[in-house]
Amino acid sequence: MGPLLVTTNGAAVHSAFVALGVLVAGLVFAAQARRAGPYDERLLVVVAGTLVGGAVGMRAAGLVRYVDDVGSSGLADAWRYGAKSILGGLAGAYLGAIVGKRLAGYDRSTGDLFAPAVALGMAVGRFGCFFTEPLGRASALPWAVRGLHPSFLYEIAFHLLAFVVLLRLRDRVATPGALLTLYLAAYAGFRFVVEFTRANEVLGLGLTGSQWFVLLACPFVVIKLRRTVLRPAPMGVPA
Repeated sequence: MGPLLVTTNGAAVHSAFVALGVLVAGLVFAAQARRAGPYDERLLVVVAGTLVGGAVGMRAAGLVRYVDDVGSSGLADAWRYGAKSILGGLAGAYLGAIVGKRLAGYDRSTGDLFAPAVALGMAVGRFGCFFTEPLGRASALPWAVRGLHPSFLYEIAFHLLAFVVLLRLRDRVATPGALLTLYLAAYAGFRFVVEFTRANEVLGLGLTGSQWFVLLACPFVVIKLRRTVLRPAPMGVPA
């Protein structure tokens, strides 16, 4: 069954919610930065790197689904009109932030500033997916929509809950960068499970591309958890 909102402007609706999510994330990030201390203009470079990296990662990861069609449609068309990947976008944004910090000469941790912003921005942006993409797999549960799992609503609920939890933890977690690591680890686990309710194509061993992405990213997430959560760095040391 198709998306909840049947319209020829589905791409525009989706893009509008993504843009709104980015705006909300930007406002939350600005509030977090203002709360953390004096404004540092180098953060603008970090944010720019995050946005560029996220956009490139989202497109690049989505392009993988169209590798077989490149011969007929061309890379340019596949890049412009192909699917987008939230997981690829997060990975790209993370790398973009690192590059932005290097370029700006900013050596403080920014993970705690980004974590609540990303969570709320993701919750808003996912409404675009809910309205314009296939809802999920068949379900007989009482909250099913048109007999399907409202998989994107599950994800929206997760990110909203994560936003609240992160705000509560921001003054309790001392290690720089720990909030972002906890959020990404929790989202990786949640995303692996919720994929069983999504309508995404199965690639192998009963797992979707997103689940394989999560599995490949697990070693990195575990290393970050050990460094920032399980074995906290001394106060004042960037993570």
